[in-house]
Amino acid sequence: MQLSNEEEDYNLSLSKFESMLKTNKVLFFDSEEFEEIILHYLDMGKATLAKKALKLALEQHPKSTGLKLVQVEMLVYDDKLEIAEKLLNELYAIEPNNEEIYIQKANIYSKRDNHEKAVELLKVALKYTDDYADVYNLIGMEYLFMDNLELAKENFIKCMEEDPEDQGALYNVIYCFEFLDQNEEAIAYLEKYIDKNPYSEIAWHQSGRLNYGLKKYEEALRAFDYATLIDDEFLGAFMEKAKSLERLKRYEDAIEAYERTIELDDPTSYALLRIGKCYEKLGNKALAIKYFNKTVHEDPLLDKGWIAITDFYVRQKNYQKALFFVNKALNIDNQNRMYWKRYATINKEMNFFEEAEFGYRKAVEFGDTALDTWLFWVDILQFLGEFDSAIQTLLQSTEFFPESYEIEYRLAGLYFMLHEDKKGKFHISNGLRLNFKNHTILEELFPVVWTRKMVQNAINKYKQ
Repeated sequence: MQLSNEEEDYNLSLSKFESMLKTNKVLFFDSEEFEEIILHYLDMGKATLAKKALKLALEQHPKSTGLKLVQVEMLVYDDKLEIAEKLLNELYAIEPNNEEIYIQKANIYSKRDNHEKAVELLKVALKYTDDYADVYNLIGMEYLFMDNLELAKENFIKCMEEDPEDQGALYNVIYCFEFLDQNEEAIAYLEKYIDKNPYSEIAWHQSGRLNYGLKKYEEALRAFDYATLIDDEFLGAFMEKAKSLERLKRYEDAIEAYERTIELDDPTSYALLRIGKCYEKLGNKALAIKYFNKTVHEDPLLDKGWIAITDFYVRQKNYQKALFFVNKALNIDNQNRMYWKRYATINKEMNFFEEAEFGYRKAVEFGDTALDTWLFWVDILQFLGEFDSAIQTLLQSTEFFPESYEIEYRLAGLYFMLHEDKKGKFHISNGLRLNFKNHTILEELFPVVWTRKMVQNAINKYKQ
């Protein structure tokens, strides 16, 4: 590819400057060359070289406004705001119509969290600038800092009108629409934008993402298809395309799209996992487990991989293998509540009740507050004859589920088992009030209690 004259001059300036640094021989550069060199080093994160270039630049061009504005930018970057402000005031006295002075002043106010004043100064900059897109973009960012998403969106849209190819502004426009929960409006905006810019893969990708979020999977797929046709190495679009195909139950096509992401970059554990899930849906168990194994090999810390393997073997009722893999997962992360819940469920299926009780206890200890986890745990405690522990566990669960009939009927049954009839009557009354229809839970879980006259009287009284 042939370089333009500008690019050639730019590269020559950089080479010449770096050669000068190596030889300590002072060479002359015009002020614009210096500005480009300094900004290049700033963009590369090489602040020391940028400062060295600035020092030499100011020695050769002490009156250059452009270089002094670059100096201000570096002072602001280093949080030397007072010095920067003083220099800007001096420059303002010389060139009051220079838009860059207002932009840099706005930058200082923004750093001080005075975003209203920053916007005020940027609006002045609009009067003097030729680069409206840049200033509208800066105003949009200030409104983002103020959490005024409507005005931010308005200014990013103005930026896009001035410079339709500004991808950063396009992302910001869509971010504002999404934050304001205006996804349909965002799609409409993108449709108009695409009419004028049909080869914008970013716009197609964003349109697909928004449609996917609204569960419009056919529309999402169409958008991702266009994005990948425009850029056949657009990794994110291929990934989203695969997800859309999976939602549409087109599993073979989804596998093909996921495999394309692996061709474009190193295999991700997510892509491998989804390929495994697709093969499982297609009934190809051998390939499904092969890809689940690849997933955990690629990223042993990804809990979804271990869960996929474990759940796969649970569905096959191969509890020995399921237990083997959940134990491997727990060896890597023994504070994962999802692993502990599966450990408990598998042990329960294998009639290892003490291990199952331990698993549910650990799941709750590490943050699992789902109602079924509490109930499975309590039912095992009851089976093991640990009625007091079961009651304490249920009372603890009422902090999360204060109006649960499943908990109330169990508390009633356990208290009646312990002959604490007053407490039993209180909780059976609560259970009947919350859900009379399911009062037969008592019969299923506590057949001995169910036949007691006191219990039957309470139920009959509620019927009447």
